[in-house]
Amino acid sequence: MNVAVLFGGISTERNVSLVGGKAVYEALRLNGHNVIPIDPVFGNDKERNAEKLLLTDLNSNIANFITAEELATFNPRNYMECVNSELFDNIDCAFIVLHGTFGEDGIIQSLLDLRGIKYTGSSARASAVAMDKAISKSLFSANGLLTPAWEQININDANDEFFLEDIKKTFGKKLVIKPNDQGSTVGLTIVEDGYIDTISDAIKEASKYSKNILVERYIKGRELAVAILDDEALPIIEIVPKDGLYDYEHKYIKDKTNYFCPADIPDDIAEFTQNVALAAYKAIGCSCLGRVDFILDDEGQPFCLEINTIPGFTTSSLVPKAAKQVGLEFNDLCEELIKIAMK
Repeated sequence: MNVAVLFGGISTERNVSLVGGKAVYEALRLNGHNVIPIDPVFGNDKERNAEKLLLTDLNSNIANFITAEELATFNPRNYMECVNSELFDNIDCAFIVLHGTFGEDGIIQSLLDLRGIKYTGSSARASAVAMDKAISKSLFSANGLLTPAWEQININDANDEFFLEDIKKTFGKKLVIKPNDQGSTVGLTIVEDGYIDTISDAIKEASKYSKNILVERYIKGRELAVAILDDEALPIIEIVPKDGLYDYEHKYIKDKTNYFCPADIPDDIAEFTQNVALAAYKAIGCSCLGRVDFILDDEGQPFCLEINTIPGFTTSSLVPKAAKQVGLEFNDLCEELIKIAMK
């Protein structure tokens, strides 16, 4: 089968995507497919730059997210040129390992739809909805699923002292501020002290990555992730950073975080959390693959935070860890996703 692996792209998670794309490329080649690596930032890529990338040490940069200034050097119009080029002639399926902007938000999915090419992951519509945290949280609430209280704001609110006092009064001294449409905790701050200046700074930090910002009530508890493969919830993973917040550094630097799969929680709570994950996944309209993130509070209540429609896909990422628990090695998981997409 002719499979295009889409990786890299124009988002703060570019370096993670490069590593994941290389892992998928190698797995699918071992599975016997004719694999074409494609980084849409290169347009029609007549110089075969995507193939050259695969020959470099991509792991060395995985712990560094690319800056907004660096991203500004890429032209988003190259995505249209790329998908409309001969690179996609005779492609049977596209395996998407693009994260964040233009990869997880429905843009690349829409372009592939226009060319009539099947792809892994959710539809353009579901991808766009899941990427927008405020909209997805609204759908969680509408379907009776617990999610931390939230409000969507923007950079103009950072200097409004009365507004910031109201935010503090509404959400408490400890709260979470993050971009509304980014992943990998990029731009996220947990405000610990409740000071107005700290809240203002957190809003300004989040605004570097999105025009829309989410303020969320902080929920103390255990961090859980539920991977979903073809409408089936996989074993739950508990995420335990060795120190501090499970931020970008703890996600991608080895030995910064411990992972427990299956999570050591009572069977009834585990089953309930998996059912909530499936309900959230279906509420958004997701398909093929996803990962739902939770905070499990001290009373055993799972609070749904968000859905990732294209979760991290290196060999050590959360979804492959969960899949391994049900007997799917990384190569098998890649093959299964191709089969689901082709259905």
